Amino acid sequence: MENQLYAYSPIIDRPPLHFPEGARVAFWVGLNVEHYQVDKPSTSIFGGTATLQPDPLNYGWRDYGPRVGIWRMMDLLDKYHVRASVLLNSDVCERYPRIIREGNTRGWAWLAHGKNNSIFEAGMSLEEERTYLRDVIGTIARATGQQPKGWLGPALTETFNTPEILADLGVSYLLDWCNDDQPFPLNVKAGRMISVPYSIEMNDVSLFVGKSLSGQDFAQAVTDQFDVLYAEGERTGRVMCLALHPFIVNQPFRHKYLDQALEYIAGHDDVWLATSDEIAEWYFANAYDAAVAQFSRSSVS
Repeated sequence: MENQLYAYSPIIDRPPLHFPEGARVAFWVGLNVEHYQVDKPSTSIFGGTATLQPDPLNYGWRDYGPRVGIWRMMDLLDKYHVRASVLLNSDVCERYPRIIREGNTRGWAWLAHGKNNSIFEAGMSLEEERTYLRDVIGTIARATGQQPKGWLGPALTETFNTPEILADLGVSYLLDWCNDDQPFPLNVKAGRMISVPYSIEMNDVSLFVGKSLSGQDFAQAVTDQFDVLYAEGERTGRVMCLALHPFIVNQPFRHKYLDQALEYIAGHDDVWLATSDEIAEWYFANAYDAAVAQFSRSSVS
């Protein structure tokens, strides 16, 4: 089966992107604010207990995020005038409303990230998924006062129906397909939808849990990623996402290295400290039509 969601587009053939005020890099923080069910396995630091019910070791490790880590993260993002783009489980709205209130005072962008991080959509029928997604989107809109414009699936999961259903519900961009340094159009039957770059590698789950990087190595990896994109961005704008989870990166012994990385990035000229909503809005207004026309010409040829 061929991928029908998007066309192949080598980045060297695209018209240059010129971000606001000549920025080379549009940098955004993808802040995962999540809820986990106590009787289901999920992201774990120790696999030996992951299937137990309950699993105090791994559940408690994850629960550090909304209790402690998120507040440390807020102070740090405020320090560098970075507004988070929150990948929000809708269950958070009921269980941790203080986070929603504080995020709204900071002008955070709220994206839909499923009901919780213990439920995936794989295997849902079309109507089951439509009901599920309608509830997730509606819950977040009511709790935050914002209609979510973006979507990240729990564990970046979708069905083949997900983009179409989300488009019908007013979502205009996806983050699940981590295959580019620029936004690009997606094929949906109704409305307009794009992919905005998210990262599974510039992601504290992958770097700390998957690869066991030290804090120093994490800071070096983030700045190395930025340096290459910043150099390339002189020719055409690039997007850099840093995907973070407060129960991981905001542990005290790691937090200081996130501080160092953000100081480095925010200290550069020609960097747009944006939200993913702002990046998507800019792309729709300035580059979407040209990209669609280019893809149409490519498909004909």
